[in-house]
Amino acid sequence: MLFFTQCFGAVLDLIHLRFQHYKAKRVFSAAGQLVCVVSPTHSLKYAPTLCAAAQTSTEQGILPPCHHHEAVHDPQLVPCMCPLFSCPWEGHLEVVVSHLRQTHHINILQGAEIVFLATDMHLPAPTDWIIMHSCLGHQFLLVLRKQEKYEGHPQFFATMMLIGTPTQADNFTYRLELNRNQRRLKWEATPRSVLECVDSVISDGDCLVLNTSLAQLFSDNGSLAIGIAITTSKVHNSETEM
Repeated sequence: MLFFTQCFGAVLDLIHLRFQHYKAKRVFSAAGQLVCVVSPTHSLKYAPTLCAAAQTSTEQGILPPCHHHEAVHDPQLVPCMCPLFSCPWEGHLEVVVSHLRQTHHINILQGAEIVFLATDMHLPAPTDWIIMHSCLGHQFLLVLRKQEKYEGHPQFFATMMLIGTPTQADNFTYRLELNRNQRRLKWEATPRSVLECVDSVISDGDCLVLNTSLAQLFSDNGSLAIGIAITTSKVHNSETEM
């Protein structure tokens, strides 16, 4: 009976995922956009990230504890960028994509414009929806997070991070668009580099921010569709022409 129950639950989850994907394709197929159905990654408790801990210690005037291996730490190594996991991995930017795909099983889509369909928006915070977007010869990390910035008032934060350096990130512009029930909401900005903390981007509010009521206006049966488009910046284009 236990085996049957587990198998039956897995089949129901698969049917639900296929149904969500079918609905998304039906809605967005006319626009010719690729659709990625993203299931939430839920954590019972956030583990403090290395960058957040270092920032807090600096603000309080307390230096982070020294470890022997820090004396020979390679400054070119970056920590794992998967937000909801307290992952000890670190490596060079060139292998971040393979780590995210192989270890954390994050999906990747290719194309100039895609649709990010986040399911189960009703789950309690903190919850993340994450995908990678391959476009214009680079890889981007889209993070949608449900988090209580104020106690009892969850909000949704969406941002795009370039898996590259800040200088490379300045060459691009990303657009996030919500469109439903004759309402349209757009956010356009320069992506941040993954060398910066996702937590810092969210705490600064330099991203698309939705309160619960606004998210419900654009959601459909607990799913939120976000159109994503990435272009090269005008400055980069003019420099190329010269």
